[in-house]
Amino acid sequence: MKSKNLNLIIILALGSLVLSACGSIGAPTSAAPTDIPIVITDTDVVAEGRLVPNDSANLSFKTAGQVNEVLITEGDAVEAGQVIARLDNSEQLQSAIANAEAELLNAQQARDALLENAKVNSAAALQAIADARDAVREADRYLNNLNAGSRDTDIDLAKADVAILKDQLDEAREDYKPYENKPEDDVKRATFLARFAQAEQLYKDAVRKLNNLQGNPSEIDMDIGEANLAVAEAQLLLALQNYDEVSSGPDPDDLAAVEARIKAAEAGLVSAQAALKNIELVAPFNGKIVDLTITVGEQVAPGVTVAVLADFSQWIVETDDLTEIEIPEVSVGQSVTVVPDALPDLELTGTVERISDVFEEKRGDITYTARIKLDEEDERLRWGMTVVVTFEK
Repeated sequence: MKSKNLNLIIILALGSLVLSACGSIGAPTSAAPTDIPIVITDTDVVAEGRLVPNDSANLSFKTAGQVNEVLITEGDAVEAGQVIARLDNSEQLQSAIANAEAELLNAQQARDALLENAKVNSAAALQAIADARDAVREADRYLNNLNAGSRDTDIDLAKADVAILKDQLDEAREDYKPYENKPEDDVKRATFLARFAQAEQLYKDAVRKLNNLQGNPSEIDMDIGEANLAVAEAQLLLALQNYDEVSSGPDPDDLAAVEARIKAAEAGLVSAQAALKNIELVAPFNGKIVDLTITVGEQVAPGVTVAVLADFSQWIVETDDLTEIEIPEVSVGQSVTVVPDALPDLELTGTVERISDVFEEKRGDITYTARIKLDEEDERLRWGMTVVVTFEK
């Protein structure tokens, strides 16, 4: 239904032409022509529209398959995210997701272990440096004592060292015992074993030193003292080099490999989850299933509509009948009255909610679509009913 404005203007203009022509019959030809007045009326814009729900959607599967479950029936209300139907292979896909999750967890744990081992190795390397420095000092003192000869003070100090180192040896032995039967590649076992061996060696050196101080050092003792010092210095150098290697963290190649494993596991999990979603028909919003065309055992194709979902929480009128002449008289927020063609005794009110920015060309007219939100409801209203919309001035 087009606007009354343009039709009325045309009718009045034609009427003026007829009256003017009739008045000119029998009049002298020299009479001046009469101007036709332009008549502009102040009537409401009237258009045709159609009732639609607040929202609607044609639902389809994203993949082909056989329908395994239909969880609702036509006419049921559903909530956003609710599964409406499901294709077969659900158990296999859920198993794939579980496997992908397990692989991701294993990969993450491998990375955590790699980083943790790097910290342990760094701490062990620092301890090895400290122990090596102690060994160098002890070997140097032992050799100096051999060269200096026996003195009562040195003997007393040596006895004290023997007693202290005996306690340290006992403590190191007790620390090592809980890990004695652990695998040889266990980091903590290796750390405590190294400390125990170092304490044992220091104790033996202290006993030898005391024995030497209480007697006259032999040439063999001197050779042993010099050799112990050289070994201790070499061990300190190795400890410093080892710390430089482990202090920067795990091996870059090992870390890159475990990170790549994590990324692959994450991608596998996403793929498995997407595959499961593709076999499920899910409601995108709250509404009512108004059409359902699938049954269990039926083969479906991707993209083919199998259900229609509508949100009837609010009635909307859509009219694409507003011409370029009428649209300037319509604005968002404007009040309207709506009368359904099937219910001429029912008059509803509403408000213009939105006007499209895109035009259409229909039968030579440029038209625009307006969306109108009704203020009232009536149980007799049905989706698709045609209505007359009057846009109030």
